[in-house]
Amino acid sequence: MNCGLLGRHLTHSYSPQIHRLLGDYKYRLFELEPDDLATFLEKREFDGLNVTIPYKKAVIPYCDTLSPQAQLLGAVNTIVKTADGRLIGHNTDYYGFSAMLGMSRLSVRGKKALVLGSGGASATVSAVLKENGADVVIISRSGNHNYGNLHLHRDAALIVNCTPVGMYPNNGISPVDLSLFPKIEGVLDLIYNPAHTALLLDAEKRGIVTQNGLYMLVAQAKESAEWFTGSKIPDTKISEIYAKLKTQMQNIVLIGMPGCGKSTVGAELAKALKRRFVDTDSLIVQKAAKSIPDIFASKGEVGFRKLETEIMEEVGKQSNLVIATGGGCVTRTENYPLLHQNSTIVWLKRDITLLPTDGRPLSQAQHLEEMYKVRAPLYESFADMIVDNTSTPNDTVNSILGGLK
Repeated sequence: MNCGLLGRHLTHSYSPQIHRLLGDYKYRLFELEPDDLATFLEKREFDGLNVTIPYKKAVIPYCDTLSPQAQLLGAVNTIVKTADGRLIGHNTDYYGFSAMLGMSRLSVRGKKALVLGSGGASATVSAVLKENGADVVIISRSGNHNYGNLHLHRDAALIVNCTPVGMYPNNGISPVDLSLFPKIEGVLDLIYNPAHTALLLDAEKRGIVTQNGLYMLVAQAKESAEWFTGSKIPDTKISEIYAKLKTQMQNIVLIGMPGCGKSTVGAELAKALKRRFVDTDSLIVQKAAKSIPDIFASKGEVGFRKLETEIMEEVGKQSNLVIATGGGCVTRTENYPLLHQNSTIVWLKRDITLLPTDGRPLSQAQHLEEMYKVRAPLYESFADMIVDNTSTPNDTVNSILGGLK
């Protein structure tokens, strides 16, 4: 079987990996410009397709038949070629978002739900929410309900982002300000890269239930694979693949006092996980073309921290890395979302009497006890996990791996 994903920009797609775990068939990326779409579909040199932005509506005229779900929603994200060469358009996003909503455990019946965006995904999400009894309002850039009159919806209990705002590589942007919605209970974002968009980070800070789009991606792929192969796949496969991808996609960031062993442990951890290891201090030195003591001497701590944040912004967007940070990165609150957006953050603790000070400007300039007193609460506020580095690097790596499981 010759299957694949049809879209315009697919470089960072996880679909091939998901489908390798779902069935024994070839799965490729078909990255096409709009002018090439008609020729590709008319040739029909495939057995099955998933369809993503911006072609979920554009492929409809090329389908010979639409499933009731695809016809109702006016969007196709799965195409299957029959034995006689006909193309049948399906919509498996409906199943995918239903699974995502179920995983969030949010109750939406009788509550207002704002759906951001008016594209194909928006129609699917709206249909699922209505099926579950929600009062759905679609927010678009124009029309009666738009981003200029969000104050009319202060009673909203749920927000679902169906736009690409905040998606890699344009991380750090949120489509709405959650302070406008005092009754909000849940925020769902169909984006899955980064794992925590600016919108989700804002919701997490407020103690609101959140969910990104990775579970939906896997669930809709599972139903697509059933259409491709004609075989039923157990629902347990969704959770299995989701857990595997979630672990793989997220970085592991090590924070802690200068000299606590972040670089040593990080290198060993990366080797154990077969990931790339990144040391932010080394990247700062490369960028400045100066040693860290020289950067402090010429630019001061403020200049060094600015460079550090620029590096955090670059590496924080990436996936599947092990990242060792400088000891003071936690002193700037803006570094937290840059690191947390795609990472599990591990505070590596070590007795301060064992910490070296050579070549560390701030460790030499201040008493370590005073520095630790200031930074310990910051490390704790950043960390998802705390691990003692009091034994061998191998033991510490095993402790981190155990915690991740």
